[in-house]
Amino acid sequence: MANKPDAPVAEQAVPAEEQPHAAMLSAEEIQGEIKPLSENAFLAFFQRIYRAWLGWWYGMCDKHPKGTKLIGQFVVMFVFSNAVTIWQLLVMLFLPYAFAAVWDVPFVWPAIALPWEDAMGTALNYAIFNEPVKFLATISGEQQVLLASTAETVQQYVDAGYTLQMSGVGNFIAFEIAVFTAQCINFPLQRNITFRSKGNPVVQAIWYFIGWLAISVALNALWGIMNPLMLWWNWPDPVIQLLKTVITGGISMIIFFFIFLIIFPDANKVAKKARAKADAAKESGNAEAAAAAELNAVRKEEDAKLTNARQARYKAISQANSRAVAFGSVVKNAEKAKVEAEELAAAANDEASTQKAEEAKAKAAEIEARIPDYQQKASDAIAAKHEAIAAYEAAIEEVKAARQARGEDVSKVA
Repeated sequence: MANKPDAPVAEQAVPAEEQPHAAMLSAEEIQGEIKPLSENAFLAFFQRIYRAWLGWWYGMCDKHPKGTKLIGQFVVMFVFSNAVTIWQLLVMLFLPYAFAAVWDVPFVWPAIALPWEDAMGTALNYAIFNEPVKFLATISGEQQVLLASTAETVQQYVDAGYTLQMSGVGNFIAFEIAVFTAQCINFPLQRNITFRSKGNPVVQAIWYFIGWLAISVALNALWGIMNPLMLWWNWPDPVIQLLKTVITGGISMIIFFFIFLIIFPDANKVAKKARAKADAAKESGNAEAAAAAELNAVRKEEDAKLTNARQARYKAISQANSRAVAFGSVVKNAEKAKVEAEELAAAANDEASTQKAEEAKAKAAEIEARIPDYQQKASDAIAAKHEAIAAYEAAIEEVKAARQARGEDVSKVA
């Protein structure tokens, strides 16, 4: 759709093919603009792949900004969530032993009896919190795990000489501590890195805690009915554990992602919301409230400016690296193809080999013809990188100056 003639100049979109190109840089200048690859061939191989992937990814970001942003946030959230899960596993290696004194106390609530039994003939219960006491017993020459959901059953198994396992209230307390500490690690990672939120951390932490409790209880309630059913059907334990991981881990992660989008809105949305409140406060006629709302809106808009400039800088640097690597690759491929064509031409001694040499020569010429285009794209990307870096530094100085004028701390402006 063509731009409207009366649209402001700032809103006039310039088609990519009509945008002016930067001055074309030499091959040496292009290579000098990027961080050198590792001298280790193995590492350099993966560095090339990573840089090429970044270039492709940011190209997708240009075409599908909203979708790629959500995908990127989900991937980072997934990585951090699994990292804190590893933390939970490490904590559970030793923490339950601190509560060994209450391993023999079952914690099964609400313990609603179900008309089903497991393969051992043990009555099953529905429970949101289900930590029965586990015993290891040798029955008919085979080792089996027995579950005791009541104090009477626990005493019977103790009297029978069965071996008490890590379970009960002790295991429940240790698990909840491990999960809670994991969330204490996960919250700042998701807030500050994945979503780069500038909202009120106390309010966000409270909502995060509420969301964690609600999701945990809801999924435990769901598992409380699924687990007895699978035990009744005598499903293999590995299958049960896999489903438990998917339900309590995978589903909670997906739900949490949408909760994060609500409690960790991006800087632009926060700034827009703050500006709307400031406008509403001005209309209210309360000068003091209007001044406070205006100051908050200005701060949020400054945060958004820094966030946008920072993201643009990182994107431009990655694209410049990717374009430079692509240019270097096409140059090397052209040189290689030229050498191969010359070798085939020198060795040609019949019509077939001559034809093959001509085809190789044409291929080399085709690759070489692409060099100027790759060189120009790399030059444009490098120019854009320097512009983005300068814009980011200018944004920092602008925000610093504004906050210094208001007598605010500028030590964390970056």
